[in-house]
Amino acid sequence: MTVSHALRDAARPFSPSAVTDLLPPRTRVLALGEPTHGVEAFLDLRNELFRHLVAEHGYRSIAVESDCLAALAVDAYLGGADGDLDTVVREGFSHGFGEFAGNRELVRWMREFNSGVAEPDRLRCYGADGPLEMAAAAPPGPSLVRLHDFLAAHLPAELLPPRKELTRLHGPDGRWTEPAAALDPHRSVGRTAETGRLRLLADELTVLLAANAPGFAGRADPEECWRAELDARTATGLLRYHAAMADTGPDRFNSLMRQRELMMADNLEAIVRREADRGPTLVFAHNRHLQREAGRLPLGGRELLWWSAGSLLATRLGDGYAFVATAFGHRGADDHPARDTPEGLLAALPDPRLAVDPRLLAAATGGRAKPRVPADHTYFGLDPQTLGLLDGVVFVREIPRQSGPFGG
Repeated sequence: MTVSHALRDAARPFSPSAVTDLLPPRTRVLALGEPTHGVEAFLDLRNELFRHLVAEHGYRSIAVESDCLAALAVDAYLGGADGDLDTVVREGFSHGFGEFAGNRELVRWMREFNSGVAEPDRLRCYGADGPLEMAAAAPPGPSLVRLHDFLAAHLPAELLPPRKELTRLHGPDGRWTEPAAALDPHRSVGRTAETGRLRLLADELTVLLAANAPGFAGRADPEECWRAELDARTATGLLRYHAAMADTGPDRFNSLMRQRELMMADNLEAIVRREADRGPTLVFAHNRHLQREAGRLPLGGRELLWWSAGSLLATRLGDGYAFVATAFGHRGADDHPARDTPEGLLAALPDPRLAVDPRLLAAATGGRAKPRVPADHTYFGLDPQTLGLLDGVVFVREIPRQSGPFGG
């Protein structure tokens, strides 16, 4: 069999069914990665696949790489809350993702779908990420106070620290969101004595929430319980993240990566538990967040190494976790893959979009394929050595050159 024949056997013209045919039968989470942010073609592909998953495979939820708290407004809008679609999308997707037409169309379609179904079958949208941006992390105080208020409504007051102590220790929000702290650990408040005490109280409140869960299940509104659990994860995760920002040691950036990935994995695991009786969940984020292998990134003469949210979730869910990566061939006029890379081989096939069996692709290359050297830092190519860790690949032969914050 020639390589071209083997490649044709590995790749089929893209359709949602061609993707689902590659998945393990017990999939509870389908993680669909994108190889770079800001490309409408990948958002359109995601939307097409999600509509199929809803109609044919019983999916009732999607989680996206976006602030878990901001996404609550999106989900409320999907459930019928008043609001302007453009405003909801712009404010409900973090990292600037609310500016993309594909995310607007996703929300529009989900709300329209929900208008014709009963409440138990409505679609939900979640944010998988923590409230983090490139230059700052959110203050933990708002989540911590909401958690305290929930517990105070259901538990004896003597079990809880005074609410005013939380606000005193936390102080103004602005001290937490200092942009300079992203690069200068001395500008972070993450390891002050007050923050250490606040972290201890956050842990105690989280324990109270978990230890009293059976009682809450019988007396509290399920939506309020879900929000309290989200606030507990967010407050404790942010306090860990701010502590990592204040770290002056050589492991600082590694720790920041670990903290973010752990927050994402914890959020996704909670979503899977919540959605267990309703159906599987589609997750959409960057390939590097969803991959099964460790993440690696050269930075300032060092190599950062961390375990991705996908690897953490795959460890917890076993064969309930499936990961489909996306990749592209040509980007604009000057970004072309070499012919001996997986992307270069797939770009030689005639179809504009492909669903690829990664194990057959690995066999077709005979171990001779080389990793792509991208034109810039915005793209992480397919690694020929880790194709066996994928459940599928969706390949788009050509995308436009991006502009803006995610420009290539």
